[in-house]
Amino acid sequence: MSTTTETKKILRGGEWLIKESLPFETFIPEDYNEEQQMVKDMCATFVDTEVLPVIDRIDKLEPGLMPSLVQKAGEQGLLGISVPENLGGLGKDFITSTLVNEALGGGFSFSVAVSAHTGIGSLPILYFGTEAQKQKYIPRLASGEWKGAYGLTEPNSGSDALGAKTTAKLSADGKYYLLNGQKCWITNGGFADVYTVFAKIDGDKFSAFIIERGFEGFTQGPEEHKMGIKGSSTVQLYFQDCKVPAENLLGEIGKGHLIAFNILNIGRLKLCAAAIGGAKRATTISIQYAVTREQFKTSISNFGAIKNKIAEMAIKIWVAESALYRASKCIDDKENELLNSGKPFNEATLGAAEEYAIECAMLKVFGSEALSFVVDEGVQIHGGNGFSDEYIISKAYRDSRINRIYEGTNEINRLLTVDMVLKRAMKGRLDVMGAAMAVSKELMSIPDFGSDDDAPFAKERKAIINFKKAILMVAGAAVQKFMMKLESEQEILMHIADMAIETYHAESALLRAMKLVDQRGESSCQFELDIALTYLYDAADHINKFGKDAINAFAGGDEQRMMLLGLKRFTKVDAFNNKEAKRRIANKLIADNKYPL
Repeated sequence: MSTTTETKKILRGGEWLIKESLPFETFIPEDYNEEQQMVKDMCATFVDTEVLPVIDRIDKLEPGLMPSLVQKAGEQGLLGISVPENLGGLGKDFITSTLVNEALGGGFSFSVAVSAHTGIGSLPILYFGTEAQKQKYIPRLASGEWKGAYGLTEPNSGSDALGAKTTAKLSADGKYYLLNGQKCWITNGGFADVYTVFAKIDGDKFSAFIIERGFEGFTQGPEEHKMGIKGSSTVQLYFQDCKVPAENLLGEIGKGHLIAFNILNIGRLKLCAAAIGGAKRATTISIQYAVTREQFKTSISNFGAIKNKIAEMAIKIWVAESALYRASKCIDDKENELLNSGKPFNEATLGAAEEYAIECAMLKVFGSEALSFVVDEGVQIHGGNGFSDEYIISKAYRDSRINRIYEGTNEINRLLTVDMVLKRAMKGRLDVMGAAMAVSKELMSIPDFGSDDDAPFAKERKAIINFKKAILMVAGAAVQKFMMKLESEQEILMHIADMAIETYHAESALLRAMKLVDQRGESSCQFELDIALTYLYDAADHINKFGKDAINAFAGGDEQRMMLLGLKRFTKVDAFNNKEAKRRIANKLIADNKYPL
């Protein structure tokens, strides 16, 4: 039973919504090559041997400890994975760099420091810097000799980044820009050597600057006392006629938004990766606790209620991982395509990330919320002990909360998901409205109650196609109803985004399971099939609920009745015993005494 064909076609960003994907076209975690697995194992070992033994000292912000760990990671090559070799890095592919973020994601505050350093702390210079700027800063950032940070947020401008008040004015002699203002919530701010800071030149031209510790007029505030990630340095930055050499202008004047928003695309995907790494470790901690904890003369891991929790945790991780690496490979392929067409490294990387910005936003939402679910259930499995600082699951719980806020709040990312689809449709990049019109016509036809197709996974594939029809039906009707005013209907937009997020992840999980069955045979894939089919079954109900809430918010009369009937048809799936499937999932993890990293 093989689904492989000779021609592999990679869908453009967002095209998954209007076209069917095939398993052989989809990269899955089981496709890692030997070198990628070795890098991932090396990162996991670093967390186990260098970070976790001193995690309490990290949380107490022991002076010098975090920067020394970051530098040690740099000495092992973990900070320069995606940096070109001519700039002191290893020049590895996008999949490998994503794996590093995942494997280091279980390092609590350390993972935050490293992610900030390698992402927003280094990438703006790598992608937008002049050759001189890159040669000066990137090798030292890649080695860990210098640590990086990023200053965008201000007290009165969070999600509205362009509303920043920090100003920059060229000095009379043209040698310096004088910066005035402040930045807040600066990760690594207390020990960083290099900062990418945004300010408005002459009060209106949003631009970026490279600022070094020690520049005249640049000071920092004390460490913030936070609910979680306590070991992550977080301070405010203050600029009072801060003298920044004119050659430290990063990118073009007035084009700072291109730096800020393009870097966020990559950051959102990498945050998802780190969240998955953290979720895997939290699940392992919870499984091991459940196995050893006894109540009523038996291990609590024998209780159905606990097994259900463990299974649900595993399902969210496995599904998130499936979508993450599906999208990562698409970005990697697009980057190579652009490089082969003659694009320079920075344009190829940023262009590939922009192509899949829709997927990056969805991954950020799903990954961060999967982690939140996992640590919450982990605390519940621990019972009263989970509320004690003596157990590390409480740290995981506190640390996870920030992930739904930074790299764009999950609300912003939901709104962006739909906004980007509609804008691409208007520009002709995605034929969404054509597909929506086809679905609208289908609603007027005789319902299709089944398929005679007896090919493997025919029903499941059809369910995914129907989920997409449900999205197109609701989104198309909402666009027709509100036109340009749709952007003010945020509740409806978020319901549509949730329908899309559920569908993309359900499809990713199914494609992974189908590919594994093709490679190994169905009898060897019970665990994977249980996860994919359980998620598909549950997603149908979730999509139905999101769709109903959206439809009921703007439709009435015959239109409402027709759309609700269509939604019911598009989210109809066969009955499925998910209790037994979840028990099998949990039993395997309990027998292994871990969720595999």
